[in-house]
Amino acid sequence: MHWTHLLRRAYGVVMPPADTGASVVVARADASPSPSPTSSAADSRMVPGGPGYRRMSFALFAAGVATFALLYSTQALLPALSDGLGVTADQASWTVSAATGGLALAVVPLSALSERYGRRAMMTAALCVAAFVGLLVPFAPDLGWLVGLRALQGAALAGVPASAMAYLAEEVRPRALVGAVGLFVAGNAIGGMSGRILAGWTAQAWGWRAGLAAVGVLAVVCALVFRLLIPKARHFTPGSVSPRALARTVGRHLSDPLLVRLYLIGALFMTVFGAVYTVIGYRLAQAPFSLPPGLVGSIFLVYLVGTASSAAAGKTGRPPRPARGAVI
Repeated sequence: MHWTHLLRRAYGVVMPPADTGASVVVARADASPSPSPTSSAADSRMVPGGPGYRRMSFALFAAGVATFALLYSTQALLPALSDGLGVTADQASWTVSAATGGLALAVVPLSALSERYGRRAMMTAALCVAAFVGLLVPFAPDLGWLVGLRALQGAALAGVPASAMAYLAEEVRPRALVGAVGLFVAGNAIGGMSGRILAGWTAQAWGWRAGLAAVGVLAVVCALVFRLLIPKARHFTPGSVSPRALARTVGRHLSDPLLVRLYLIGALFMTVFGAVYTVIGYRLAQAPFSLPPGLVGSIFLVYLVGTASSAAAGKTGRPPRPARGAVI
């Protein structure tokens, strides 16, 4: 069964199946269990308290921390970047836009490649490349190099989110899937918060290059933790990926009015979210606040609200209600 079928079943969502050209076996949701190989394989998937579940949870938590710590590492440092490189605010903001844009462009192709080479391998490669680039970013001689490296970093990070969701859908039982996804999202929030705070306070003491280097070291540690802890995939079946099939899937999703509305809502939320946190650093660094980089980065402690809410939502074990969550 393709991982998107498993994920839709766990969340109670009915969508057209994703088609990347890989082999797909569709099973009836109301089919009764039978002692078939498929049923045995499903019974061996991870559950809370079972073998490998805790290692998997910590590994994906570390992956989420590394991903979002790197993705937004320059956001709290934008005023310092403007001063250090002699660029305007809109020019410095490209260091954030390049990373998020690279991720957006690469996420579909890399998720398709994970159908061929495996979720675990894709996430490992993505984290290693992104962490390595993170160690190079502090040595960028000018804004052009910095933006280019950040775009490469964002494209590499694209291999983590979709592969992580696919890994969970294939390796975790449906009843435990919502909680596992909630913990992964909590890792994303912790990463987004810790990366900005670490960069801000380090930059206050030793400059913005040291701040970016600290985030790079954090990402390397998280990548090692992920590689050491993540259990081997036991339910992944590789398949060939067809670009034409992938294009048909994307086209079919873009022709679905419901999905298009969801995409637009997500784009709107992330645009507002990113814009507010990009601008607020400059505002807090100017009079009458005149806050140093460490305190500017500390504004991202509000991420703890998202960490708590995502983990709590996962513990309920009930399918989420997107409309209610969006209003909250």
